[in-house]
Amino acid sequence: MSDRAAGPADDGGAEGPAESPDPAELTVLTALAHAVDAMGGSPRAGQEEMARRVCRALADGTHLMVQAGTGTGKSLGYLVPVLARAVETGERAVVSTATLALQRQILTKDAPLAADAVQEATGRTPSIALLKGWQNYLCRHRAAGGYPEDDAVDSLFSAADALTPARLGRAASTSLAEQVLRLREWASTTSTGDRDDLVPGVTDRAWAQVSVSRAECLGASCPFHDDCFPERARAAAGEADLVITNHAMLGIAAAGNPNVLPEHGIVIIDEAHELADRVRSQGTVGLSAAAVMRVAATARKHAGVIAADLESSGQALQLALADLPDGRLEAGLPQALHDSLITLDEAARQAAGDIREAAKARSGDAGAIALARTAVADLLDAVERMTSGSVEARRDVAWIERPRMSADPPRLLLAPIDVAGSVADSLLEGRAAVLTSATLALGGGFDPMARALGLALGATAWDGIDVGTPFDYARQGILYTPTHLPRPQMGISEAALDEVLALTEASGGGMLGLFSSRRAAEEAASVLRGATGLTVYAQGEDQLPTLVRAFAEDEDSCLVGTLSLWQGVDVPGRACRLVIIDRIPFPRPDDPVANARAEAVSAAGGNGFMSVSATHAALLLAQGAGRLVRRSDDRGVVAVLDPRLRRARYGAFLARSMPGLWPTTEREVVLGALRRLAAAGH
Repeated sequence: MSDRAAGPADDGGAEGPAESPDPAELTVLTALAHAVDAMGGSPRAGQEEMARRVCRALADGTHLMVQAGTGTGKSLGYLVPVLARAVETGERAVVSTATLALQRQILTKDAPLAADAVQEATGRTPSIALLKGWQNYLCRHRAAGGYPEDDAVDSLFSAADALTPARLGRAASTSLAEQVLRLREWASTTSTGDRDDLVPGVTDRAWAQVSVSRAECLGASCPFHDDCFPERARAAAGEADLVITNHAMLGIAAAGNPNVLPEHGIVIIDEAHELADRVRSQGTVGLSAAAVMRVAATARKHAGVIAADLESSGQALQLALADLPDGRLEAGLPQALHDSLITLDEAARQAAGDIREAAKARSGDAGAIALARTAVADLLDAVERMTSGSVEARRDVAWIERPRMSADPPRLLLAPIDVAGSVADSLLEGRAAVLTSATLALGGGFDPMARALGLALGATAWDGIDVGTPFDYARQGILYTPTHLPRPQMGISEAALDEVLALTEASGGGMLGLFSSRRAAEEAASVLRGATGLTVYAQGEDQLPTLVRAFAEDEDSCLVGTLSLWQGVDVPGRACRLVIIDRIPFPRPDDPVANARAEAVSAAGGNGFMSVSATHAALLLAQGAGRLVRRSDDRGVVAVLDPRLRRARYGAFLARSMPGLWPTTEREVVLGALRRLAAAGH
């Protein structure tokens, strides 16, 4: 095993006889050259080194972590060798990305380019398929009225459901009925049934009226089974050389459902720094009295069963939860809460049996029965997890949460403390694996991410390489840490707000503000609006894509917000010449999952703070600072308004995780540089 940050020229050693070029690597480099030429680009040493190392890892069946900075062209760096390997050996590969948007970019742009290049180099054309979760595809039977309309389209059994962003746009201004009517018309014309192929999109509630979960699907008994969109997608994936999917699907596989993916011998995980959180999100379950009441209503409405026991057990659960304060249940589930869950389990099992009996008598209502059966089955899964002893065994962490923005009663949540084992066993074991991102080498090494992602647990050898970046960070940007500011406390200090104002005035706008809380972002926006004539966009005042687009189009505007802006905002050029980070983004002190993870590391003899809190902060700092330099002519300043970055013992670890910007604590030097940047644009 290895944890070295080797660059593209890190060959070392004494001179000796030149090695004969590996034929597979020559083929890959030839195909890569074709792809780069086809897109009008030029050769990049980091991309070529990445392609060579991926080629070797696939041949050896090992695991490889590749840090590839912005501008490296990492998608082609792994797609070309993977497709070349697939056509040569017949090994199927799965490529996973962090989001559906990135998934589509690879499908429509990068993968076809790589496939054409491989075909030109080898004479063989690789096949590519797209695979998403079942509910991303339209269900013809439901669109045709085969299922009753579902009033309760949200679920509290999976915390991942609550985190799924709504599809906004024109859909937000049209009625539910209009959207569903358009979806039913679209069902007769679409060839994929893929939600992302519907433009403009619809709201989540409208989409829920024409889609079903895998458990709700009627399978072979469905009258549309031979023309089923998700079944078609899975059949295509089972025949393809390359299957493009997303981390949510990997999370489902890691949670014990490996059959959601076709058989494959290679896995490529792009944006790998997000994988652990996505797997943990898929493994998180929540339960409240409101959720139980919705299940009871669904069972009664769609299966005609009497659900009085289910309702009364839901009321008992509410009483048990009401007596508990918000926060982590460090000693495990209290006896009263555990007893209420046992009662709920018995009631849910009775309801499941009643639904089975109803299905025999109501064979014509298969769609309705499926909705009721799935709702109760999901409830049972959640309750079984909560009563399994996993909290007491320190496999899961449990906590109570009261929704702040709704009148819903409190809910109980469980999340896995460690996902490294499930990633290693379910996703990596027995496969060649490549994990890549612009931010993998935290603190200058790969060990933290290797531990988090399970590479350090398996018997398969792994290596970590940094193929560099085409950018000269030390010449293109400044990392400013104002050590004269006070250490951050609750909220944002007046001194920090004064610094935000001074920096933004010097730069004349072009400022992206990344804040640790919504309140801090709002205070910064208020100060800037009151003291300058600059246009200031603030997260929450419009849809995020709209705000980012407006910020990119006005190079002297400002955009401030919280976590959603730390990753994925790609605004090259003068429009983003100043990035302000108000504090080191450690997890919240009361974060139950982070605290439980830190305790587990400490109990095993490790450093819980460095392994969890510092690693979390390092990753976000690297992502946030990475918003500044997006192309070779970008110039600017990243200002971290937290003196701990320079003064605390862990500060060096955090700084080494960030792009190699020129560091300074000199305020006037930074203000002068920003003024020159502002003047250069006018």
